[in-house]
Amino acid sequence: MMRALNTAGTGMVAQQTNMDVIANNLANVNTTAFKSQRAEFQDLMYQTFRASGAASGGDTKLPESAQIGLGARFAASATSFASGSLTTSPNPTDVAIIGDGFFQVELPTGELAYTRDGTFKVDADGRLVTADGYKLKPNIVLSPGYRSLTISPSGEVAAILPGNNDPTGIANITIFTFSNPSGLTRVGQNIYLAGGGSGAPTEATPGKEGTGTLQQYAFEGSNVQVVEEMVRMITAQRAYEINSKAIQSADEMLGILNNLKR
Repeated sequence: MMRALNTAGTGMVAQQTNMDVIANNLANVNTTAFKSQRAEFQDLMYQTFRASGAASGGDTKLPESAQIGLGARFAASATSFASGSLTTSPNPTDVAIIGDGFFQVELPTGELAYTRDGTFKVDADGRLVTADGYKLKPNIVLSPGYRSLTISPSGEVAAILPGNNDPTGIANITIFTFSNPSGLTRVGQNIYLAGGGSGAPTEATPGKEGTGTLQQYAFEGSNVQVVEEMVRMITAQRAYEINSKAIQSADEMLGILNNLKR
């Protein structure tokens, strides 16, 4: 059987995966703080018929090898952590990170997770939580009847409490960075989990140790560039089409071989 059948087949599978990644990016074009991904590929092993430098007779050596590649495979999904555009909001608990860093939240299991989504809400106990109810860490608890909540660029949270006319400091929001944020594991709901490839989280005051600052009354949008994704989609479609054409051509060649008469 011709190698082209399997080789072109791996190319079609690779482009299907590429299209899956592109479709996910486009589906999340309006997802708060979504970070786009790009599919990366590697070539598969090669069948070597003759190594380069092999003797060809006498003292001469062949300058090139004779190898045939056997296709491609999906290797990784690279994440772009470029900042998305900021959208203003009338909600005082909406906070955007301008620069690097993540908010830390606590999952129902007690596990700590990380997010760039700063569209926080206030739950029944006065705590700042995500849209899914995950508590912001460290805990930010607002007293009933508070007024004029302010969050400074350095993460200081203050509010005017009942019986006072001056703002009272409540707590400080810290953000976390990783040596390799691409190593974080996505679990949905705008949440990331730290993994072996991301390194341990480093806590810092916003604006210090290379971290970004906070901006109240704003949230970060998706960093998906629709035009770029459309170009990638067209390229993937054409690559898929030409690989399928290679399979058709190989099949026709085998058909000619089968129809040979002695």
